[in-house]
Amino acid sequence: MATKTGEQNLLLPPRASTGQPPAGAVRNWLNKEGSAYAFLSLYALAFIVFIVVPVAAAGLLSFTFFDTIQPPQFTGLRNYIVLLTQDEIFMRYVLPNTIQFAVIVGPGGYGLSFLLAWMLAQLPKLPRTVLALILYSPSMTTGVAMTVVWRTIFSGDQNGYLNSFLLGLNVIQEPVQWLQSPQYLMPIMILVTLWSSMGVGFLAMLAGILEINPEMYEAGSLDGISNRFQEIVHITIPSMKPQMLFGAVMAIVATFQAGAIGVTLSGGNPTPQYAGQLIVNHIEDFGFLRYEMGYAAAVSVALLLMVLFFSRVANRLFASED
Repeated sequence: MATKTGEQNLLLPPRASTGQPPAGAVRNWLNKEGSAYAFLSLYALAFIVFIVVPVAAAGLLSFTFFDTIQPPQFTGLRNYIVLLTQDEIFMRYVLPNTIQFAVIVGPGGYGLSFLLAWMLAQLPKLPRTVLALILYSPSMTTGVAMTVVWRTIFSGDQNGYLNSFLLGLNVIQEPVQWLQSPQYLMPIMILVTLWSSMGVGFLAMLAGILEINPEMYEAGSLDGISNRFQEIVHITIPSMKPQMLFGAVMAIVATFQAGAIGVTLSGGNPTPQYAGQLIVNHIEDFGFLRYEMGYAAAVSVALLLMVLFFSRVANRLFASED
């Protein structure tokens, strides 16, 4: 009887696969991976709401005319054509100012962050901690510091610290309007930004240098490395590429999003004779002063593409090779 039953089972066709995993496999996956995805869900939700949705909205609005009162009207590539061919302020002042600011502040602040992090890494723990906190604190109080400290230093009357000092030395005969002069506004903006550029990228570099195994330097000295510069080039930088990449990306983002500096120092948007006008100021001018949201969105998309391009360059330079 058992033999006949077995023969009948062999003659039956195999069951068709439903394409769905069994309930036990799903339950096991939830037990193993469910908690991780639950923790990531809040971040994913915040990322979608605050990053993906605004970027998508800006991309869609960039193809429209939108004055915040009437519904958006589709205009195709008109905003981008105006930006590249008809916006004289953008091509004559904003874009050159942004490039000049980014070329000096980006690599300058990045190199200064690495240099100071490397110098602090050579100190004992207590003075290193105190100095790192002193260098990092300006990046947390930039707005307040610009208003209170730097506007006082570069005040245009004779009570300003710099004017008072130069008048006492007879270098100048009358007070200079430092923050209202197109000749001096951009250099002051660069100085203030470099002063406050020791942010999280600086801390990441310091942590990366401190994590390098000291035995690597000993092995390097046996292989012919004879000075600190060779140690930095052949051991320090290759050993902390993830931190270098993170610092580079943070420097790029901070440089291109720096727009409040010129407006805060000079006291108005646009800045005097557009001397300190950056892309972010141009976006705020058209978006929140003229209420041309469609055109402002097109400028913001152009800024996003610039940030993505330089971020990709940094990734090619410092990405770890698997």
